[in-house]
Amino acid sequence: MNVVLGDTRRSRSENLNDSLSNPHPNAPDGAAIVMHGLTEVSTRVFGPREPQMRREAIHDRAKISVQVVMLPFSGGVASRRRGRGDKRLLELAAAIESTFESVVQTGLYPRSQIDIVVEIHQQDGGILHAAINSVTLALTDAGVAMYDQVVAVSAGLHSTAVLLDLSHYEENDMPFLTVAVMPRSKKVTLLNMESRLHVTRFENVFKIACEAAETIRSEMGDAIMARTQALASSAITGEQVQTQRGGVTDEGLLADEMEE
Repeated sequence: MNVVLGDTRRSRSENLNDSLSNPHPNAPDGAAIVMHGLTEVSTRVFGPREPQMRREAIHDRAKISVQVVMLPFSGGVASRRRGRGDKRLLELAAAIESTFESVVQTGLYPRSQIDIVVEIHQQDGGILHAAINSVTLALTDAGVAMYDQVVAVSAGLHSTAVLLDLSHYEENDMPFLTVAVMPRSKKVTLLNMESRLHVTRFENVFKIACEAAETIRSEMGDAIMARTQALASSAITGEQVQTQRGGVTDEGLLADEMEE
């Protein structure tokens, strides 16, 4: 069976934002931007932190709250404006929340809340799997403990060929599914199908989607490694600057003592 990348106009890209250097009191604890083809999604993570309303606190675990926002200028082929109460956005938020409730180690953060804000900057299909990958990177950037990373990808069937990372037109023209897996344990945390796919073809499409998730996992790992190296280098640079300043101060003190 042939495997084809559905959208080759732009390669995938994963970036972790520098949220630690933001001095604003409302700055997120973790942030990430993911681009799959022409679809661009960013995620901000706040927490774990104290719930805004105490009655919403859960005594033995953290509460995960997800909000999906489609920016007015996201445009694309699906340029319909959607408000916060839009049914489609609520479905996306519910799917993301159910995906990560079993992945995040919520028991480590009792009586706390983790707020996840997903913003869709540009849309051209594959919004759900791009959002899930963005949330995974943002949670990693925030230092939230997880059992494993979650990697998602969409796959469709065109005749006998399997297409990956579908665009908007491809999602409308063929049956497809979105799969989110945990690479280490091989467990499936989400399987979303919005169209009919024959049972004889399902196994092959699902298997290839899981194999493609391994490739995306390696790309996400590279982004996390680059972010870690940047933080380590900045920490070393800061220590060196602080040491140099301390040396100058000590020398100045010694000079003053000798003059006296």
